[in-house]
Amino acid sequence: MTRWLGVALLPRAEHTRTAIRLQRSLSGDRPLQPPLTEHGNLPHLTLFQGPFEDGLDPAAELARIGGAVSLPEQVSLASLGIVHQPTGWLFMSVERPALLEKLQEVVLDGLAPRLDRQAFDTSKDTSRFTEAERVSFARYGYRYTGDAYAPHITLGRTDEVTALELVRTAPERTRVPAAWDFDRLSFYVMGEHGAHAETLAERPLAAA
Repeated sequence: MTRWLGVALLPRAEHTRTAIRLQRSLSGDRPLQPPLTEHGNLPHLTLFQGPFEDGLDPAAELARIGGAVSLPEQVSLASLGIVHQPTGWLFMSVERPALLEKLQEVVLDGLAPRLDRQAFDTSKDTSRFTEAERVSFARYGYRYTGDAYAPHITLGRTDEVTALELVRTAPERTRVPAAWDFDRLSFYVMGEHGAHAETLAERPLAAA
């Protein structure tokens, strides 16, 4: 049976709450989907997600990742602002240091052979993807790997017109932190729009 899973960095508790407030203040009376919460759809920064074969051991995978990369107790990433991504997505974009690139490489090295490639959505409209995103999607079933990797916290999705308006008016609605701090690795079940719907395993960065 195919399982839709992901690996992510989770913000420390204070910044988890900040992301939840940011989604609400940004969207106003036009809620973004899915709503972020502390006990459901967690704010997160995805390293990779996709359809996997049965048999993965999430805790063992997190230990493998941590064993391959020297991780600090906390990773602080500078904010690059709220951005729109076709179609209808709103992201809190952050910088892409070498450490994140290395983490994604390690994740892919272990997990790519376990992908259920028959479950890739080959009917997906990729006309608004960049060339690098199309290459990534064809290879891994996920838009943001390698040159196309775009670290972000997903703030939610809506219709394209509303998304563009919310990005345009974001400075009037919200105050974005200068940086976001992450202190845990998570292996999770994907929910609506790729949300972090259920935690399967979680480890502090320095202990991973």
